Amino acid sequence: METDETPRVLPFQLQFDKPVASQIKIAEWNPEKDLLAMVTEDSKILLHRFNWQRLWTIFPGRCITSLCWRPDGKAIAVGLEDGTISLHDVENGKLLRSLKSHTVAVVSLNWEEDGQVIKDDSVNNSTYEDRTSRFFPPAPRVPRMPGLAPGDTGFMDDSDDSFRELSNSSYQRFNILCSGDKDGSICFSIFGIFPIGKINIHNLSIPTPFATEPATCRLSHASISKVALSKDLCHLIVMCSGEVNHDEVESAEGQLGMHGCHCLRLDTSIFWKRKNELHQVAQQASNIEDLIEVIRASLSVMSKQWSDAMHTFREKFDSLSSLIIDHGLDSSPQEEFLSLLGGARTSPPVHQFLVNSLGESGVKRVSKVVCGAGKELQHVVLDHLQPAAEIIGFRMGELRGLSRWRTRFQGIGLDETLINNATEKSGILLVQVERFMRVLSSVVQQFSNFFNWLLKCIKLVNQEPSDQLLPCNSELVVIFLKFLYDQDPVKPFLELSEVDIEPDMETLQRVKELVHFGGFSDCDFLRRTLAEEFKQMESSFKEAFLMPFTTISRKMLCKDVLPLFALPSSSASVSVSVPISVTYYKDASTSVSSYLTHEHGFIDYISFQIPGDSSSNIANCIGISRRFMHSLSNSSIEESASLEAVLLSVPDGYHCVDLSLYKKGQIVLLLNESTSASECSGESCMMIVQADDLPFVSIPRSGCINTWNLDQLKDSVTHLRLENEKVRNIPHSVAAPLAVSASRGVACVFAARKRALVYILDEDEDDVSDGE
Repeated sequence: METDETPRVLPFQLQFDKPVASQIKIAEWNPEKDLLAMVTEDSKILLHRFNWQRLWTIFPGRCITSLCWRPDGKAIAVGLEDGTISLHDVENGKLLRSLKSHTVAVVSLNWEEDGQVIKDDSVNNSTYEDRTSRFFPPAPRVPRMPGLAPGDTGFMDDSDDSFRELSNSSYQRFNILCSGDKDGSICFSIFGIFPIGKINIHNLSIPTPFATEPATCRLSHASISKVALSKDLCHLIVMCSGEVNHDEVESAEGQLGMHGCHCLRLDTSIFWKRKNELHQVAQQASNIEDLIEVIRASLSVMSKQWSDAMHTFREKFDSLSSLIIDHGLDSSPQEEFLSLLGGARTSPPVHQFLVNSLGESGVKRVSKVVCGAGKELQHVVLDHLQPAAEIIGFRMGELRGLSRWRTRFQGIGLDETLINNATEKSGILLVQVERFMRVLSSVVQQFSNFFNWLLKCIKLVNQEPSDQLLPCNSELVVIFLKFLYDQDPVKPFLELSEVDIEPDMETLQRVKELVHFGGFSDCDFLRRTLAEEFKQMESSFKEAFLMPFTTISRKMLCKDVLPLFALPSSSASVSVSVPISVTYYKDASTSVSSYLTHEHGFIDYISFQIPGDSSSNIANCIGISRRFMHSLSNSSIEESASLEAVLLSVPDGYHCVDLSLYKKGQIVLLLNESTSASECSGESCMMIVQADDLPFVSIPRSGCINTWNLDQLKDSVTHLRLENEKVRNIPHSVAAPLAVSASRGVACVFAARKRALVYILDEDEDDVSDGE
């Protein structure tokens, strides 16, 4: 302890003191780079380097409620008020993917990757390599609508590879994005893009493992504050406010109604036990979903292009029907053209139409539009739709093989029957694509032949030489006039319609042979359109991928509840916002054998502020607990008293604004003066407390859950003293959030007067790099 005569050296070197345009409400450091992501009060996302150089700013257009980084720092997840989770590229902020996993505001995000490295050769046979690149070129991109510049649509630019890197999970360690909303729902996504589970804490059956008689409880009026997945993916700690009640009415004393802050521990060990299987399924399924988007966009683009081309054709040639009626003739345009083709004299309406209404330039223009659209459709099919369908078929074949490995994949819900059905649907789509291409080629050829014949007719009517024109086939002209002039065989393929399409005999015979050899169950699909077939294929995929989602969701159970402190009953339906920090540190005492069985690989630390309006006897204190997720790991209840906690009393004249767990055994506190006249005036301080030096007390777990566990520590509160801790005074009143980077050893504090102060926490650390 320093004496009054010894001048104190200020800890935490101030690196920057910069103004910010708007008050910051969320801030997170990148785990791998010197980058700080901040969310302003008006929900703009700012990305700054450590030297405060701004890289980009994006505005999602909706209120941002949470934010977190992907473990490798290459993408950032943003939770929105409407329940959407958007993923953005760290390089430019570009939107990579949106997931609508929730229906209300996403209040907490946590993205964790598998922190265990298994060295046992016996499990290496479960590693998986994506073999698609061996047999196929790179997957096709979403086609762009013709006539639009890049960025005018939601389609990707050809030069943008960010989404491919996000989706390519072959080079990623297995990771899970966990999200919680204010209504108590928690969603899990593998690699942040493939939903794999969803639970609601209101539906959880909460056990009371320390009770003399087995009993269960449930939460009501609960709202999530924070979710934190352990680094071994085996446990999920959920901080929430709500009311705990017995699951069933057992006795009068069982009517609890304990409203306050609670800590739940969920068993998510299925992620660790089946991470290799989940990795394989997620990789195939997420890539299939990307390719489905390519097919959907391709069909949309083709439908729009062909519809526009046919509109141009009808608009020009419908005037011939009006001319025939005006001249008092009782014939159709097709009959007039057939008479002209047979050598009859040109009728007045046809002559007027060819010379005045249409003309040579009009034929060329309509021919360019229709035939050009046909060629564009062929390019879309060959460059986007067909390659996507082929790769989907290959990937479904891979999943089909995995589904037959029942000992490994049945446990995660990969149903062989559903996968077989989806695989058949993918094969059917390929047949439909090939049939569509034949129909399209035939139609385009006949349109081109018809337009060439019309040009020749116009030349003859105008007494001009026609030997420079392309030759035309009169038989094709007859077929066109009878079957294509007032009909559109291409349009039904691109629309969802109930109209049956009559299959040609050649295709029907070939498919019957495939049915005979077991390729397809029947030939009925030949009467469906291409768009309808795509819809059925997509539906079969959703059904097949829903089984793992449902299976994993059922296997995530609540194992324990820790009632922390009481809250006023008036806030029963209001989400309580208090500073909370949850992290996991590597347990140095872990043995190799226990590490491989995912027991005691990490120690959990949970820190939180007990609000001043709490009805508890320990208001205005800071609580720290550890080893909550290990309190049931031992073989007997008597040996499981490993839950420890300590209460810290904030120095007089201060109140806690925010807190964050730092490096192992350390907690950073941000304190404001309580005596300041306004929120913007006064001073504050930041301190680091060495948690390992605190007198943690083992908390005996009671069999009755209507006991606030931390109330047991009210007589052993540790008083923090500014003169005994590492403290840095800040000449501003500060506001949450406190952004701390353990990997970089820095902290960013935001003053109430719209300033950002960056401090270096490690005094012995060399200069932090400004660039990345």
